[in-house]
Amino acid sequence: MDDVKLNLDGKGHGDFSIIEGDEIIATMEISITAAELTVYHTEVSATREGKGLAKILLSAMVTYARKNNLKVLALCPYVFAQFKRHPEEYSDIWKNKT
Repeated sequence: MDDVKLNLDGKGHGDFSIIEGDEIIATMEISITAAELTVYHTEVSATREGKGLAKILLSAMVTYARKNNLKVLALCPYVFAQFKRHPEEYSDIWKNKT
């Protein structure tokens, strides 16, 4: 399994992905502006579910947000649930809309 890769187009839209061979096995759809990283959706291949890949993507996204001083708008149900479950862990980056 390869490391998490960040893929962005010229407009700041893209994803964090984990690729095994030539197959994308997990992806987290995002967009980035000067001050904010929005997470839309996280998906893991059905054959790879339960192996912690979503958590690996979450960790990569959080590291990127912190390194670039970005606030995270969690529209993705998985990311929102993790932020809500562990607010102290993500309070520095969570743009909490609740």
